[in-house]
Amino acid sequence: MTALLDEHPRLGVECVLRELHIASSTYYRWRRAEREPCERRRRDVELTEQIRQIHADSGGIYGSPRVHAALKREDVHVGRKRVERLMGEADLAGISPRRKGFTRRDPKATLAPDLVNRDFTAPAPNRLWVTDLTMIATGEGPLWLSAIRDAFSRRVVAWETSARADADLVLSSLGCLSGHRETDD
Repeated sequence: MTALLDEHPRLGVECVLRELHIASSTYYRWRRAEREPCERRRRDVELTEQIRQIHADSGGIYGSPRVHAALKREDVHVGRKRVERLMGEADLAGISPRRKGFTRRDPKATLAPDLVNRDFTAPAPNRLWVTDLTMIATGEGPLWLSAIRDAFSRRVVAWETSARADADLVLSSLGCLSGHRETDD
């Protein structure tokens, strides 16, 4: 609205306001808000400067959770969502650390033979089982799941969980298979 009148000053404020059914007091309140921002907008400008400083001091690494924590340590009372919003408006973002894989293959070790030639299909039940080790994030730390599936039916035939991803976890999931026989109907 104010932009329209700024671009076309010859239209006249009162005529445009009358045509759009807008009270002149509303228009002048908008104009005053442009010149004199409210307390919240002034505080946002100050906070944005503090956020920029914290972000710069971190080498551009801190995201909104860490910036919020830093503000809290400095006794600045501000909500987490407000920090997120101000960082977004200021085009500031943290850098997530790269996740490194858990398994590293020894380059000198000989590879195990591929007995199925990457063909994970089976003509009947219990001819081929496949397994996977998966980490599940929990509030108490990682939980590891070792699951064994029948390639024919895709049903999980055995599984085991542990707080550690080691050979014992996989072996115990295999131990669950003792006595397992599915009918070949």
